[in-house]
Amino acid sequence: MKIKLITIGKTDEEYLQLGITKYINRLKHYVSFEILSLNDVKIGSKPDFKIQKEKEGKMVLDKIQQSDVVVLLDEKGKSLSSILFADFIQKKMNSIPSMVFVIGGPFGFSEEVYQRANYKVSLSAMTFSHQMIRLLFVEQLYRAFTIIRGEKYHHE
Repeated sequence: MKIKLITIGKTDEEYLQLGITKYINRLKHYVSFEILSLNDVKIGSKPDFKIQKEKEGKMVLDKIQQSDVVVLLDEKGKSLSSILFADFIQKKMNSIPSMVFVIGGPFGFSEEVYQRANYKVSLSAMTFSHQMIRLLFVEQLYRAFTIIRGEKYHHE
């Protein structure tokens, strides 16, 4: 299975990028994984958040294949423990060729992206910056694969 993470904007903070790179390198032992960072949308001095979400949504949808299973990382999504997230990943590994996780822009997802999504998962009830969520997600994905393989990383 191939896993892709689509994000809006770049990771500016060096300490976050170092952590993300660390877990991407660890993930290479388990799965084909890539991060696709799309450019921020600039909408002028009087922002219209609906227009911004629609433009971001179009960019995201342009990068998704019809056969991809799409999982939105969304505050309104289903909350999963690390064990349940690993179980979710393992079940999908056995039945699909590719999965795309998406972190939206600062104002969330467009209606079109919500309609395309197969699943919504929440990483926390708390709000984190979009840059921090990237690191949290790749760490949780790595953790999921160590759980699937029965390795000594996750302690229950």
